[in-house]
Amino acid sequence: MTLFEFNHIPREEAFNALFSCCGSTSWANQLVSKRPVKTIEELKSLSNFYWSKTEEKDWLEAFSHHPKIGDLNALEKKFAATAGWASNEQSSVNKADITVLKNLSQGNDAYWQKFGFIFIVCATGKTAIEMLDLLNLRIVNSREVEIKIAAAEQNKITNLRIDKLFT
Repeated sequence: MTLFEFNHIPREEAFNALFSCCGSTSWANQLVSKRPVKTIEELKSLSNFYWSKTEEKDWLEAFSHHPKIGDLNALEKKFAATAGWASNEQSSVNKADITVLKNLSQGNDAYWQKFGFIFIVCATGKTAIEMLDLLNLRIVNSREVEIKIAAAEQNKITNLRIDKLFT
């Protein structure tokens, strides 16, 4: 999609394009209402601004649109619309050994039990072992601290996906 196309497509289509970058209804509605935008950098700046104004319910909604790190079956089924992006973002998981994958799976389950949402990390450029190490470091956080870290990671993912939307 080009920026020109984004600025001129129907509102619903623009909303859906943004929602594929970040599954927060509030964020996407705010951002789509700011069309037309002059540059992708302006769009990302507005994105960052509106993300900073979101609340926990918005973060949880966005998190729910991600598969668990390493859950390749979920990538194929539930998250088909963004599976290509998520698969690319998590590409190092495809190469991980079975022990690391098992530990990621168990860590994801423990994380979910503790916090009530999936482990969110901007996986681009990280190995499966690095993600497992991050999960193990972050699982000791309080929920209050962790949800803010997860929201910041979501914002990183969103910015990468906005770039992908326009390439």
